[in-house]
Amino acid sequence: QVQLVESGGGLVQAGGSLRVSCAASGRTFSVSTMGWFRQAPGKERVFVAAIGRSEGATDYAEYEDSVKGRFTIFRDNAKNTLDLQMNSLKPEDTAVYYCAAARSLRVGVWPNEYDYWGQGTQVTVSS
Repeated sequence: QVQLVESGGGLVQAGGSLRVSCAASGRTFSVSTMGWFRQAPGKERVFVAAIGRSEGATDYAEYEDSVKGRFTIFRDNAKNTLDLQMNSLKPEDTAVYYCAAARSLRVGVWPNEYDYWGQGTQVTVSS
């Protein structure tokens, strides 16, 4: 099993920045892909960004179109942490942000492609 714990959510004004973090523990050697999803009230959980590992053992990142250029995902394999730096935040970014991990090498964009989930951290962007 892998345990994921998020931190760093909060309230920020539109245009501001926030960084959320995820700490992984347990059988982390079994995980290849880690990512972030978000879920707004009354809506489905959707993909935000993820880092996978190619066959050449090089990490590569994927982003949902609406966050490209504003969000950056960082992964520290030595520390088993995953961060999401969010800049130029908009009210529509308001959601609970979930850290997720998958055994698959391929970066998936659907929740059912991930094997482990954190409890989530609230991010609220005021207008």
